[in-house]
Amino acid sequence: MQITFEPVWFDSFGAKSSCILIRTADVSILIDPGAAIMQPSFPASFAKKIYWLEKAKATIRKAGRKATVTVVTHYHYDHFTQIPEFYKGKILLAKNPNEYINDSQRKRAETFFQSLWKFFENKELEELLEKSTVKVYPNPLENLKDSMKVDFGGYAERRRELLNKGMEWFKRRVKNWNSWRKIPELESEKLTIKFADGKKFNFGRTLVKFTKPLFHGIEFSRVGWIISVTIEHKGEKLLYSSDLNGPIIEDYTSWIIRENPDILVLDGPMTYMFGYLLNRTNLNRVIKNVCRIINETDTQLIIFDHHLPREPKFKQRLSKVYEMAKETDKRILTAAEYLNKKPKVLNAVISKL
Repeated sequence: MQITFEPVWFDSFGAKSSCILIRTADVSILIDPGAAIMQPSFPASFAKKIYWLEKAKATIRKAGRKATVTVVTHYHYDHFTQIPEFYKGKILLAKNPNEYINDSQRKRAETFFQSLWKFFENKELEELLEKSTVKVYPNPLENLKDSMKVDFGGYAERRRELLNKGMEWFKRRVKNWNSWRKIPELESEKLTIKFADGKKFNFGRTLVKFTKPLFHGIEFSRVGWIISVTIEHKGEKLLYSSDLNGPIIEDYTSWIIRENPDILVLDGPMTYMFGYLLNRTNLNRVIKNVCRIINETDTQLIIFDHHLPREPKFKQRLSKVYEMAKETDKRILTAAEYLNKKPKVLNAVISKL
């Protein structure tokens, strides 16, 4: 294998995270070094959840010492650590905090970059913010051709209503992006920060390429945008989806199929929020989309974890996906299962019986 990887911490280990260490002959890359405590409904004691969270943070800190490049795909706490020392001597490739970002993630990003500038350069971010600029942002639905062709049957009118509301929300975000002063990148001996959206970076013969901002889940998801990343080395390819929540959106599925990675690190739908933030229509979209990926790629290994193992029925809810993987002789595993362990959510359920 030209590309090797180590699942550092994932949800199946007992704390919310999607952190992975990837190595090639040229570079060691740590993606999304963050962790958060499991939700109240997770079937384990609070003490256990705290234990797993602290273990996750310690494990991620240890992995950080092995990496020369760190990637942050968005500013949810289970995807980045706020400790400045963690990034010392590294190249940080991060989601652009100035656009395609919701208000809460922007605030987190401001706090994060303020701490980095203060720690490494002894400067206040407020003094460094650049003048706002006006930019035209096209309707993001224009790039979702496959999604717009989906037949929603009796829900079509409701979908149009939701998309119209989403577009109004998007326009309000655009006003913010055009009014905010811009957080700058950083180039120093102690830390390099590059905003990675839609860009490519070469480390020797290793290519690291990022998507343009993608919705965090459904179209116009209010929790914001993420960037996904593909790492290529000598003909091998690993794709890390970040938080596509399935993927729910068909165009993102088509992109994964076109990339045709050897290894796919795919987050799943939030089945623990089924009936609240995840409805049957969108769960069915996910099932169809993941089955497409299994059928239409040469990918032999799919790490299918983040969001999924937060409730014990995740495999039952996506049974068609696992059946398809079995029929096609593809490996689709949680990170814990990849390491020959049982997901904590299943162990926790057993311990409560």
